[in-house]
Parts: sequence; C-alpha cells; structure tokens
Amino acid sequence: MAGKRSRIPKYGTVEIKGHIYYRTTITDSEGKQRTLYAKTREELYDKEQDTLSQVDDDRQRRKSPTVADYCEKWLVMQSAHVRTTTLTDYKSKVHRNIIPYLGDKKIAEVTLDDIQLALVPVSKKSASVYKSVIVIYKCIFRAAEESRIISKNPTVYLSPQGGGVPQGEKQPLTDEQVQRLLDAVRELPPYVFIMLGLYAGLRREEILGLQWDSVYLDTEAPYLTVRRAWHTEHNRPVISTELKTAAAERNIPLPDHLAACLREAKKKSTSDLVVANRDGDPLSYTQFKRLWQYVVTRTAKPRIARKQVDGKYVKYMLYPELGEKARNNGHVVYSLDFEVTPHLLRHTYITNLIHASVDPKTVQYLAGHENSRITMDIYAKVKYNRPDDVVKAMTCAFAEWDAS
Repeated sequence: MAGKRSRIPKYGTVEIKGHIYYRTTITDSEGKQRTLYAKTREELYDKEQDTLSQVDDDRQRRKSPTVADYCEKWLVMQSAHVRTTTLTDYKSKVHRNIIPYLGDKKIAEVTLDDIQLALVPVSKKSASVYKSVIVIYKCIFRAAEESRIISKNPTVYLSPQGGGVPQGEKQPLTDEQVQRLLDAVRELPPYVFIMLGLYAGLRREEILGLQWDSVYLDTEAPYLTVRRAWHTEHNRPVISTELKTAAAERNIPLPDHLAACLREAKKKSTSDLVVANRDGDPLSYTQFKRLWQYVVTRTAKPRIARKQVDGKYVKYMLYPELGEKARNNGHVVYSLDFEVTPHLLRHTYITNLIHASVDPKTVQYLAGHENSRITMDIYAKVKYNRPDDVVKAMTCAFAEWDAS
C-alpha cells in the first residue's frame, strides 16, 4: 500500500457544494478533455487508471482493421501452411459467409451478437457448411486476439451445435440404379468419369487429375495409381502432386469391365489426361459443371429452367416426367428418378467393398482414408443396414457360446 501511495500524484482540489474533491484532467480517445473527481487521492488514482485503460482500448479499436481487411490478411497467413485446395475452400467461405455481413465493421468492435446475426443466413445452408464457417470464425478471431489486435475474443462461446440444415444419411446407389445411370450416359462425356467413381472409388479431384501414365492396363492384374489431384484457382485448372492426405496415394486394382472401358477410352484419347476437355487440357470448374449436366438433365427432378419468351430468357419451374423426352432436346430422356453426385459414386464403391466382406483395413487403403474412424463409421452403418447379416453372425456366435 505504501508503494502505491508513493506513486499517487498530488492532485489538485476543488470545492463543490461545500465538499472538497480531488480532480484531474485526461484526454479521451476523441481528443476531448475530461475531468475526473473523487473524494480521496487513492480513489481518484484508481479512477484515472481505469479511464486511461479504457481510452487506450478505444484508441486501439479505432486503429483496428476492418473484418474484411483482417480476413484477407488471415488468408494470406494460412497460405503458408495449408493445401491449395484447403485455402481455396477457406477463401470461398470467407468471401461468401463472413465479409458480406461483417466486412465493413472494425474487428475490435465485433460482438458475439454481431456474429450470431451474420450466421442467420448461413444457418439455412447445410450443417457441414455451418460448422466449417464457425470454425473459420473462431480461427480468425483467435489469431486477432493472439496478435493483440483485439482484447476480447467474441467467438469463445460460439458453438456449431444445432446449426445448419441436417443432411439426410447418404444412401449408396443400388445395382439397378447403377445400371440405369450407366445406360443413361453411355457414349456421353461423363461415362469414363462415372465408371472410375463407381469401380475405383476415386475422388472427383483424383479422377480429373488422373493421367494415362498412372493407368497400367497391360499388366496381368490391371491397376491404377493415384498420384495427382485436380483443383481450380479462379476457375483455372491446376494438376498437382499434392494430394488430400498421404493416404490418398495408393494403387487400386481395376475390375475387368473398368479396365475394358479404359482401354477403349485410351484408344480414342489424344490427351495425357484420362478425362479432359476437347482440347485435351484439364477441365476448368465451369467445364466440369457442364460435364455433370449430362447427368442432371436426365434426372426427373423438379428444377428451375429457362426458356425464351419474346427474345428474352425467363426462368420457370420444370417438372420432368420419368421416361419422357426433354421438350427442347429429343435426345435427352428423363430416365433417372434419383439424384447422383460425384461423391455418391465413391460412397457406392466403398459400400460395395464392405458388402463383399473386404476387411476394414483394405477398405481404408483403397478408399484413401487417412483416419480409420471414417472407414469404420461407414463400415458400421453399412453393416447396420444389413440386419439379416448381423442376426446370422450373432446367432452363430451364441451357438458357439452355448456349445462351450
């Protein structure tokens, strides 16, 4: 206490309504003079220190960057230690879900309420997108806190739980659906892509990065090697040897019908790539979307379409009937009454491996899963969806137990 007393200045005094008060003057963050009063020197000293600290915080807030500026800085910092595809995903989520809502606000002034309001539009997207945006918010504000750009992190109590639209459990394609899908796109551009997804289980980026020098069709047991991956930067394709994980590099045996499909494709190919555009170059993101439209347009699913009216294109709802031909293209038949995504092809491949009683470690290797938990989650769900197999296994186990 004696040490504190020695630090306390000899403040001036003033009489107010018959009482003596100590007083001092400070300059606030806006440059204005403020007078502080207290009955004792100690009380005035404490009040002065608290006020000066608040002024300092106010000045820091005024100097702090906007959310948009700091987000861009954070993205640059991330580029030093994350994969290019991961960085692209970060950029997309930041530019779509954070900057449009909080970009102009000073990052030091952002509150938890501000973030929760900004998350309202994100909550209408899938639960996985919502969760990933929350994670990015937390990373950005934690980095700002560690750099002392903000004094308090508003995301500490932010939780991804219960946010976003829950996604239904993915169901693999049935054998009958696989056949209908292949019949629908046979001789069309996405056919080889779909075959590789269904019968080699490759990820989209692995298929689009696959080159003929990694496909071994003349060996006794044909196989392919995953050693490259595709991604886009500003819609421009990039083929890289940087894979999703170390486990993604693997050798995959080719079933006879896939090997035959690839032999035919190689005869016609003029590119180093197995799946390429007309010029033999890697597909851009836009070109891939066009490729996948061959599948989408054959799906009997209500969707928004466009038609020309008085020289202008107008949007309208299209309600295709299964089996009928498209009005504007007689070559297109609505033959699919189920949705297909590139990832669903891979999911079907993994599920079929499990149904064929391939052991989990081999499934993990062929799928390129770095974490065995991912494989076992799928494995458990597939087995649960085949209760007859579970019952048989349990019956046999109990029979052996009873016999002993």
